[in-house]
Amino acid sequence: MMLAAWLAGCASSPHPAAPAVVESGSSDYIIGPGDALSITVWRNPELSMSVPVRPDGKISAPLVEELVAQGKTSAQLARDIEGALGKFVRDPVVTVIVTGFVGPYSQQIRVVGEAARPQALPFKQKMSVLDVMIAVGGLTDFADGNRATLVRAAEGNKRYAVRLHDLIKRGDISANVEMQPGDVLIIPQGLF
Repeated sequence: MMLAAWLAGCASSPHPAAPAVVESGSSDYIIGPGDALSITVWRNPELSMSVPVRPDGKISAPLVEELVAQGKTSAQLARDIEGALGKFVRDPVVTVIVTGFVGPYSQQIRVVGEAARPQALPFKQKMSVLDVMIAVGGLTDFADGNRATLVRAAEGNKRYAVRLHDLIKRGDISANVEMQPGDVLIIPQGLF
C-alpha cells in the first residue's frame, strides 16, 4: 500500500497540463542569425545576390556594408537596403526573400534532456509537441516522458506538464499541444 501511494505521488506533476491550443501572435517571420537571404535589386543584377545573416545579426552586400538584419521582417530589411543603395543607385527597388530558415534565438524551440537528438529548432506556425519530437528523433530508452516539462518563455517562463510517453508510445493525441516561439521542452531521465 505504501508503494502504491509512493508511485502515485511520483506520477503527478507539480505543474499544470499544457494548453492544447495557444493564441497565435504575429505571423510575420523575423530574420535571425544563420538565415539565408536572397536579395534582388530590380534592374541591377550586379547588386543582386544571396547572403547569410552572420552570427552578429548583420549582412554585407555590394554597396551595403554592415546592415543589421536580425529582428526585422524581409520587407523592413528591403526598405533598409533601398535606403543604403539610394546613395549610389537612383530609385532602387529591393526584394528580400528568406531562403533558409533558422530564426532569432528567442523564437527557437529548444529540446533538452532525454531526447534522441537534443537540439534547437526553428519555430513554425502551428508547430506541435509531436512535430518537435519527430524532429529530435523521439525519446531515449531512459526518458521519463510523462514527467516532461514545457517552459513557456512567452508567459514569463511558466512551466507546464507534458505527457510525451502517452503521446509517442501510446498514440494518445490528447497529449499533443501547440508550441510557441521560445518554448523549452525538458525531458527528464527515469529512475527505473
